[in-house]
Amino acid sequence: MTAFSKLHAQNHKITELSNVFLYLVQSREMCDTETACDVFFEYTAKVKEHIELVDRELCGQLISYPDQTVKNTADRFLSGSTEIKRIFNKYLKDWCSESKRRLTIRNHADFLAETEQMFALVLDRIQRETEHLYPLIRKLEEKQAA
Repeated sequence: MTAFSKLHAQNHKITELSNVFLYLVQSREMCDTETACDVFFEYTAKVKEHIELVDRELCGQLISYPDQTVKNTADRFLSGSTEIKRIFNKYLKDWCSESKRRLTIRNHADFLAETEQMFALVLDRIQRETEHLYPLIRKLEEKQAA
C-alpha cells in the first residue's frame, strides 16, 4: 500500500497551495499574475494526482476486500472522487484555460465564491480521508501483520 507519509505530504501541499491561492486572489489585480496562475495550476495538478493515487492505491485495493463494510467505504470514496472530478472539471472549464495556463475571470466575485466552494470541497475530502480512510487502512494492515 501507499506510504502514508506521501499521502500526508500531498495533503499538506494541497492545503498550502489552497491557502496561498485564496489569499492572492482576494485582490482582482493578483488574479492575472503569473505567480497566481503558477500556484493555481500546481494546485490543480496536485489535486488530480492525489485523487488518482487514493482511488488507485487505496480504494482499488479495498474494493476487493472480503468485508462488505470495507467495500462500502471504498465505494463511498470512489463515488465521492467521481463527483469531485466532475465538479472540478466544470470549475476548470468555467474559470481557466488549461492550454494557455491562464485564468479566465469574467466576474471576480463569482470566481472568488466558486473558488472558495471548490477548494473547501477538496479540503473536506482530504479531512474525510484522514479521519476515515487512513485509519481503516492502518487497522487492516495491522490485522494482516498479526
